[in-house]
Amino acid sequence: MSEMPDTTTTPHYTAEETRHRIFAIMAASSGNLVEWFDFYVYAFTALYFKNSFFPNEDPTVQLLQTAGVFAAGFLMRPIGGWIFGRVADRLGRKTSMLISVAMMCGGSLMIAVLPTYAQIGALAPFLLLVARLIQGLSVGGEYGTTATYMSEVALRGRRGFFSSFQYVTLIGGQLLAVLVIVIIEALMSKEQITEWGWRIPFVIGAIAAVVSIFLRRTLTETQKAETRDSKKAGSLSELFRHHTPAFLTVLGYTAGGSLIFYTFTTYMQKYLVNTVHMPVKTASYVMTVALFLYMCMQPLFGALSDRIGRRTNMLLFGALGTLCTVPILTTLQHVTSPAMAGLLIVVALAIVSFYTSISGIVKAEMFPPEVRALGVGLAYAVGNAIFGGSAEFVALSMKTAGHEQLFYWYVTVMMIIAFLVALRLPRQARYLHHDH
Repeated sequence: MSEMPDTTTTPHYTAEETRHRIFAIMAASSGNLVEWFDFYVYAFTALYFKNSFFPNEDPTVQLLQTAGVFAAGFLMRPIGGWIFGRVADRLGRKTSMLISVAMMCGGSLMIAVLPTYAQIGALAPFLLLVARLIQGLSVGGEYGTTATYMSEVALRGRRGFFSSFQYVTLIGGQLLAVLVIVIIEALMSKEQITEWGWRIPFVIGAIAAVVSIFLRRTLTETQKAETRDSKKAGSLSELFRHHTPAFLTVLGYTAGGSLIFYTFTTYMQKYLVNTVHMPVKTASYVMTVALFLYMCMQPLFGALSDRIGRRTNMLLFGALGTLCTVPILTTLQHVTSPAMAGLLIVVALAIVSFYTSISGIVKAEMFPPEVRALGVGLAYAVGNAIFGGSAEFVALSMKTAGHEQLFYWYVTVMMIIAFLVALRLPRQARYLHHDH
């Protein structure tokens, strides 16, 4: 399982170049944080705005309709991965990142000012759907391009550490969304939030996106002009003609990685309430602390991959995920102490961190520069939409059918696949050492 760590060709960077590259990582990450903040805010505010867009006597029907619009955003991700991957490979990473965050800004602003069903009738839910489709496209394009840019600009020898900030900001966006909702709930009555207060987080998201646009405008392009001008750049036929094995490898561990990520992050709060029978507020506190610790773990596991190698990280992820998923979820079912539940979730998230901390760079290292953003973005978006987006639905369906344990084994089987796929990873980065 040992391999050469990413230190074999570590160049000497001047202090100014080091500062410049670190700033570039932060500027690229800022958009990532905004994208995920805006995407999750919808899920957290749906409870309050459901009446404004879906007037129905049955609150479950309303929640199903808002959830349907949320799912539609997920389905747009593969299209976003393809469009923005192509833009990033043909027009440059910077251009793609600017367009994606501008689209997210537009989608958020649109939701913030949308007239309600009472004002414009059926056009209101239709426009809400359009705004979510725009946001889904944007998020689908964000991951691949940001992962590609951060892997190309990161300091060689410390690529794992710096690339881990992609998930720091992704989880940070989720935490920030929770925090904003908690503050609004503390300052306003339920009636005020239902009437107009739910719009505030979307306004905050749009303003943050504008700030990110200004930060991203300062970025230096990492892709060479001759690579952009190549006929192969951003070409689907080029990707599948010469890089199908790499694409399938990335798809294989994104499937398992996305499934276990969503199981222990977004679905876990519902699991604590429905299966562990924990009070809703207690479950929220447990998950907020667990997510914060998870966010802090990313740079540590990223730095570990620089020492032991990406392949070893991925093999540990697959092996530990296979061995521990069923025991952790089964033990959680019978836990009465919130602290014990939190500890088990943090252990699970530590295992997931072997993957999430380096998921962007390990994918980027599989593809040459002319199809890198397309290969990373499309493979991630397809795996994420199918396995990540459906995690909650599959888990709840199996629970309803009385076979909740089946879901634990489903995750375990996907972890076995992730381990087998990790065995196919090269012992050293194929491309990133030589492209700039």
